[in-house]
Amino acid sequence: MKFFSPTSTTAFLMLLTFSPIVAYAQVEGLSDPQPKQRIRAIKQLADTKEARFIPELAKVLKDPVLDVRLEAVSAITQIGTQDSLEPLMSATRDASPEMQVVAVDGLVNFYQYGYVKTGWLNSVKDFAGNIKSRFSRPEPVIIDPYVQVNAEVVNTIGRIVVGGSSMDSRANAARAAGILRGKGAVPQLQEALLSKNTTLILESVHALKKIGDTSAGPSMVFLLRDLDKDVKLSVTQAMGQLQVNEAVPELVGIVKTNDDKKLRREALVALAKLPNNGQEELFRLYLRDRDDDIRAAAAEGIGRIGTESDLKLVSEAFAREKDESARLSMAFAQVYLGDLNYTSYLVDGLNSSIHRGEARPFLIELARKPEVLAKLYEPLTTGTIDQKRELATVVAWSGTRESLPYLEKLSQDPNTQVAQAAIQAMKNLQARL
Repeated sequence: MKFFSPTSTTAFLMLLTFSPIVAYAQVEGLSDPQPKQRIRAIKQLADTKEARFIPELAKVLKDPVLDVRLEAVSAITQIGTQDSLEPLMSATRDASPEMQVVAVDGLVNFYQYGYVKTGWLNSVKDFAGNIKSRFSRPEPVIIDPYVQVNAEVVNTIGRIVVGGSSMDSRANAARAAGILRGKGAVPQLQEALLSKNTTLILESVHALKKIGDTSAGPSMVFLLRDLDKDVKLSVTQAMGQLQVNEAVPELVGIVKTNDDKKLRREALVALAKLPNNGQEELFRLYLRDRDDDIRAAAAEGIGRIGTESDLKLVSEAFAREKDESARLSMAFAQVYLGDLNYTSYLVDGLNSSIHRGEARPFLIELARKPEVLAKLYEPLTTGTIDQKRELATVVAWSGTRESLPYLEKLSQDPNTQVAQAAIQAMKNLQARL
């Protein structure tokens, strides 16, 4: 007698699971009178990963049982083809806040694969705890610039920001708009700033910072007087990122009078990012402050104002500085003021896992100057692995069409991580050009 080996048995069972007859039975199971059986059938269809079952799963989005509907959204998300977008947008119109959350997450997952951990919200009982945990910290994820998001998806998410059936679903939609760089949702995010709900306000502010639409900045200035500490801090950071010159008086007031050291630092950092802020004397004053972060922010502000006579002042501060973060800020200022020799100091900072998060944005900003960008091409192709990877990102954000051959060369690097970083950088740079 001939027996199946374990391997052949497994293959046989997989073939049986995905056979047309069994698939038909699973589709039939979507109409079973028992909710548990409907859920079982949904999970089996999801495991096939076949887009042809999406229309059948979409019909289940009208099931009277919430758990069944949630499982259908999870399945459609798991299959994840272009055909999933329409039913997921439809699912956001469900009156259940849980459905609105998982459907919006499914839309994000299509563009940022892995965002959804399949089934993480498919329990009504755990929903409140899970969503509360989610909002306890900002979401750092954001799609790459070359990823093109369907405008209707952004509009759908924007509608939930202002019209979701709960504050949680609205805040979750605001978070999603930021991840997808959803510029089309900016008006809804601005409207959400007027909410009395702190979580929704915070998520909307974070989203507007990610989207980077400077026209939205002035609509946030009033929140610099908000009573919530986290809101005030996040908005203070946004003022610099979004170049909100209207915020200068408020920011100066925070720097001079607020007792919160962290808030004062962020206010000075924000001022340092604003052009024509008129605060040169304030920056000079704080260049000798006892606080490391305050000195760093002061140096950045002096650099961006661009008075060449201040180069000696910053050089002297760099020579006596002991804190590495402040030294990086002072190196940035010196390059900004014309001493390109300190570019290499910032490039060296990319080797540090602690400080590369500071050095990279400095180089992105400085690389907008053609003379600085030109100095980065050599370490881009000859530097350490960390330098190559980080500089690829710098060039993606601040390079020009002439930068493409350098990235093309880097894409042939023997180190896989470097080559992948170069390929991604080329896509992002080409999306910008």
